[in-house]
Amino acid sequence: MNENQTLYAAFAGHLSAALDALEAAGTLPGGLKRSAVTVEPPRDPSHGDLATNAAMVLAKPAGMKPRDLAEALVAELSKLDEVTSAEIAGPGFINMRLAPAAWLAELGAIAALGADYGRSTMGGGKTVNVEYVSANPTGPMHMGHCRGAVVGDALATLLEFAGHKVVKEYYVNDAGAQVQVLARSVHIRYREALGEAVGEIPEGLYPGDYLVPVGKALAGEFGDTYAKAPESEWLVLFREKAVAAMMDMIRADLARLGIEHEVFSSEAELQASGKPAEAEAWLRSKGLVYDGVLEAPKGKMPEDWEPVELPLFKSTQFGDDQDRPIKKSDGSWTYFGADLAYHYQKAQEADALVDIWGADHAGTVKRIKAAVAAMTGADGEPTPFEVKLVQMVQLLKGGQPFKMSKRAGTFVTLADVVEMVGKDVVRFTMLTRKPDAQMDFDFDKVVEASKDNPVFYVQYAHARVCSTLRKAAAEGFVPSAEHLELLGEEELELVKLGAQFPRIVEAAAAAREPHRIAFFLHDLAAAFHGYWNLGNDRVEKRFINHADAIQTGARLFLAVQIGQLVRNGLALLGVEAVEEM
Repeated sequence: MNENQTLYAAFAGHLSAALDALEAAGTLPGGLKRSAVTVEPPRDPSHGDLATNAAMVLAKPAGMKPRDLAEALVAELSKLDEVTSAEIAGPGFINMRLAPAAWLAELGAIAALGADYGRSTMGGGKTVNVEYVSANPTGPMHMGHCRGAVVGDALATLLEFAGHKVVKEYYVNDAGAQVQVLARSVHIRYREALGEAVGEIPEGLYPGDYLVPVGKALAGEFGDTYAKAPESEWLVLFREKAVAAMMDMIRADLARLGIEHEVFSSEAELQASGKPAEAEAWLRSKGLVYDGVLEAPKGKMPEDWEPVELPLFKSTQFGDDQDRPIKKSDGSWTYFGADLAYHYQKAQEADALVDIWGADHAGTVKRIKAAVAAMTGADGEPTPFEVKLVQMVQLLKGGQPFKMSKRAGTFVTLADVVEMVGKDVVRFTMLTRKPDAQMDFDFDKVVEASKDNPVFYVQYAHARVCSTLRKAAAEGFVPSAEHLELLGEEELELVKLGAQFPRIVEAAAAAREPHRIAFFLHDLAAAFHGYWNLGNDRVEKRFINHADAIQTGARLFLAVQIGQLVRNGLALLGVEAVEEM
């Protein structure tokens, strides 16, 4: 294994070579698909260091019994110098134990690759468009947007690290009724800035103080030109000015989280350029849009319901529950109609699409997936498209629902939360649970200095490494790779866990699940703290063992690589690795 090849990748190569040998010997037929073959840690560590399912997944297509194929594979794998034993478990799984030298070589690989340890070419340079946040441009970011923003941004970084080209996109919903409401709300603040007593903001408009500066800016730019003018004269202008101001605010809020999008796509521009009409014409040419009447609502019939003929997309052909209208009765586009055209536009420039949506949009997943499948799969395989749903976050303080100053009028702003606890705490916390699971964000717990706080626990592991290295340097000890054979089983367990990082990166990228990196970091931190605590009772297990300078050098080298792994993982999450706490 060369120093730039990680252990799991090397053993995937060894396994492939063993299968090649069996094909050459006629034991296996040629041409078997190996995509489902894996090399991973056994579920039970007592079973060995590595396990493979090769015999289980290849036996049937090969016309063999799993154990017979496993026996043939074991014979090949046992020839490897790194393998001290290879055994068959159950119906045909193969467990291997590796010589310590294999793990020490992996420690060297971490050192050699540094910040690139775990980087993968799995993506093959294919472009993935990740659309996330896409909050309506009607006010500052709030905590309802925060989780999706962090998940999307971490996913984009992860995919790039795994070998993809990534486009980070924000879809600006600036064509719907909500931005008309925004314009009317801003007009009130504009009049207020001119000295008019506007009183309470009418119900149905946006009451937040964040619109006061926008109104003042418009008063400074236009004077009283539009103060008494009819709505038709100022609505479009004020809408454009207000949306631009809101997007500046949103960009600033996202920057507080370390988030920058590369592309901002406007729904209004999409519609003005005729893209939805082009999509409708294309779908009609394929027989996928027809004029029909929607089914009557189930249950009690609304008094004002009447059948209306609308252009309907045949989404039921692609797994949806019913066909969906792409236009309203007044001829304007439905949100779905515009969204359909937008996704088709994205798919022209990407090999795969990922959308990060709030869980409240779950009902629209089937229809937009149907649209993407229809519009990108007409002449071959459809563009892969996934929607990741993110649950809301409940804000707590001391276990109780928390409310703070509501500059926004109706919600807690992201900026206020970041100011209270810091960017890194917010980002890491948002990735400590699967995004589709409910999350509580307790202001007391996320800054608590305890092992129950995963943010602190992981950061403290890195700070401990740095502290140890500073102390060692002050006492004249330096990390050394010359005698790594002096590392014992407890130290090798840390290496074995750390060596999983490259495969976890690939698995997390393939599953579009950046939270797996946070989980890995927590496990690594727990193992590191566990080893550290051995030194509390056994002086000879401390990283700095004054009785053995050579062994201390080897342990410090191990500590350096653990620190590197933590930094690499935190970088994928957009979190700084602190050096002291």
